[in-house]
Amino acid sequence: MRILILGAGGIGGYYGARIQQAGSEVTFLVRPARAEQLRQHGLKISSPMGDYQFAPRIVTSSDNLHGQYDAIFLSCKAYDLDSALAAIEPAVGPETVIIPFLNGVRHLDILDTAFGKERVLGGLAFVSLNLEPSGEIQHLSKVHRLMIGSRTEKPSRWLAPLNELLKKTPVEFSLADNIEQEMWNKFVYITTLAGATCSMRANVGEILATKTGEAFIVGLLEECAQVANACGQAPATEKLDSYLNGLIDRTSKLSASMLRDIERGGPTEGDHILGDMFRRGQTAGIATPRLEFAWTHLQAYERTRRRRH
Repeated sequence: MRILILGAGGIGGYYGARIQQAGSEVTFLVRPARAEQLRQHGLKISSPMGDYQFAPRIVTSSDNLHGQYDAIFLSCKAYDLDSALAAIEPAVGPETVIIPFLNGVRHLDILDTAFGKERVLGGLAFVSLNLEPSGEIQHLSKVHRLMIGSRTEKPSRWLAPLNELLKKTPVEFSLADNIEQEMWNKFVYITTLAGATCSMRANVGEILATKTGEAFIVGLLEECAQVANACGQAPATEKLDSYLNGLIDRTSKLSASMLRDIERGGPTEGDHILGDMFRRGQTAGIATPRLEFAWTHLQAYERTRRRRH
């Protein structure tokens, strides 16, 4: 398959490297500065699951991309989605399939409008990564799961080839029977985790050490689950129990990557994650006071960040 990966940051760089490692060449569409970095140093991942380094095939938006690719992996941040769509548009041929690996679900409507639902698969990445200033990608745990699935009754013709290709990689890969439900499950979890750790500027264990921290986290999870249920995407009870067990572990040092974005003074996906969940709750007539508080905190952060810059 001819695969284009938008970006060679954490998600795109890591999973692209693993595909390359398995013997299937990929192409990375990157910005000029990242292209120069990759030309000079190659793409390197450092991982407890095995290090890997290679000289990647790279293109930039100034190159001729016209309809050359069978599948395009989108691994951008949600706030870069508009520019990402403009960047990949020349590479989209008549049968190209788009596979986004963004958190949340709002991007699906945008991609469906741009390309048609039958050409937009669902995707989920479960991995903790850091992109170092040197360009090296650091994998921070032994978890590196990847999940994709068709969102229409008739599966994409590319689903079987993608399954065959990704099964050859070292990552834990699976096809989802109901990928949108899986995406909603993660949406509920990550909204809770980001909402709690960002608004409190603390990890899970530190929040739980306070007098009312557990009640806040549990209540926030319940609010998000109620919104998902109202949208016809209620997580299974065992899934919620699993999330809850991790979120009330008093020894946990877990925090959302969105908190790291705040700590470095960068933009966040707050609107795409917390804002979207809040608006869906409003539409359904569900009171979400904890979510509203967390979303207000992120809005205030973004306003002050923009003012400083």
